[in-house]
Amino acid sequence: MPIPSDALKTGTAGIPLNVFTRTEYDIWLEKAPSTQANWVRNQGFKGKGHCLIPGPEGELAAVLCVLQNEHDAWPLGEVATQLPAGDYHLHAPEALLERAALSWLLGAYRFDRYRTAQPTEATLWVEQAALVKRVSRLAEGVALVRDLVNTPASDMMPEHLSEAMIELANQFGGHVQEVVGDDLLTHNYPTIHMVGRASVHAPRLLDMRWGDDKHPGVTLVGKGVCFDSGGLDIKPANGMRLMKKDMGGAAHVLGLAHIIMSLELPIKLRVLIPAVENAISSNAFRPGDVVKTRKGLTVEIDNTDAEGRLVLCDALAEADTEQPDLLIDFATLTGAARVALGTELPGFFSDSSEIAHALQDAGIAAHDPVWQLPLHEAYNDFLKSDVADLVNCAPTPFGGAITAALYLKRFVEQSPWVHFDVMAWNQRALPGRPVGGEAMGIRAVFELLERRYR
Repeated sequence: MPIPSDALKTGTAGIPLNVFTRTEYDIWLEKAPSTQANWVRNQGFKGKGHCLIPGPEGELAAVLCVLQNEHDAWPLGEVATQLPAGDYHLHAPEALLERAALSWLLGAYRFDRYRTAQPTEATLWVEQAALVKRVSRLAEGVALVRDLVNTPASDMMPEHLSEAMIELANQFGGHVQEVVGDDLLTHNYPTIHMVGRASVHAPRLLDMRWGDDKHPGVTLVGKGVCFDSGGLDIKPANGMRLMKKDMGGAAHVLGLAHIIMSLELPIKLRVLIPAVENAISSNAFRPGDVVKTRKGLTVEIDNTDAEGRLVLCDALAEADTEQPDLLIDFATLTGAARVALGTELPGFFSDSSEIAHALQDAGIAAHDPVWQLPLHEAYNDFLKSDVADLVNCAPTPFGGAITAALYLKRFVEQSPWVHFDVMAWNQRALPGRPVGGEAMGIRAVFELLERRYR
């Protein structure tokens, strides 16, 4: 299990785990029994992180966790990995309970698929059953993203993404269809086929539907490049090392779909994943090739390593035909977005200022920050081709996230649209956020969807 099944339970059992803001801790320290106050001081505890408080017989009597910021409950994610095995009862201000419990669960996450040794885990008890259910569903969605991204490409190819989607659909009563291999040409998905045809793992378009047709439509599209060699414009070795994560967009939409379905959001959900491996073989697509997309626009291939936008454009064109109330895509699309915002802050683009503002507000409320980047129309000049309607990659390295988003925008005309360009990977360990695959922005999006449709 990525998150231990007993990491969070409903009830009041266990040793008190008292969560304080810094001001509250100072008040507690003044009023605490002298034995406890002296213990804390003699331990050198400075009111940051957590401290174990012994009882009269040397037993563990309580745990203190002090937050430096009243809005930041992430330290509970670190506590979850450092406490001795046992039961702990969460005591925290009402406004912090959900965030504290979620941080605990995300900190308890372990990617243990390839490990034999199992760590000993602590259990957190929270009295409110509804809160435990909600937090558990949110954490499960994040854990699904992490698991899919962390899995090496040898076990995470297009057919494996298909299995993950089918398992998710079966769990919540969804329905899956897929178009595989040369059938992509028959059904007019030429760019998905072109990018994936060189691999022994057949390319495919995965299509899941769930919910009541009477509800507003929300369509999620996720880039599912299961491994990206760069194609004939091959990446250097250090650029290829983490390319198992290039299906991070697909992982994000599956994790978000898990949250939506498990918490029964009243929407008509569709999830589209173009799943491919960008491999090298005698039939790999080439720089200079021209492809006619599902939308009818022709695209000249400037660089085979700009393949994500190629597989996405056919899926977005299909999604747009149904005119959903909201169309959102996730992709590990450009290094330029990471240069602009770093690896930990996901950037997004939108053709709706109303939705963009609502999404940033939702990210703040969910403590899952996202940042809007501009669809600067003047940069469309960089997508001009001498032989086709557009090129797949701008000739300049500057503004790369913007030109990639502008490329995708050419394939969405009828639906309010949001495009996320995410890292999908933690490069450093933070409380509740271990090194490895990471969900970035899906809790913000779910907060937006709840506010919009609940």
